[in-house]
Amino acid sequence: MPISEARKRANQAYIDKQDEIKVRMPKGRKAEIQAHAEAHGESVNAFINRAINETMERDSSGPEKQ
Repeated sequence: MPISEARKRANQAYIDKQDEIKVRMPKGRKAEIQAHAEAHGESVNAFINRAINETMERDSSGPEKQ
């Protein structure tokens, strides 16, 4: 069944509201990330966004003590 013009417009409107980042990593790492996200009931996208948000929050809360 072909995609309707209304669906195409809705999809494009969604895409237009999003930023996209391409990430490269060593072979095999993607599968590890997918398995980790799935084990925690998340999509890969949700896991990556959570990891970024948590790291940014931690980094902005003060200098790291090492």
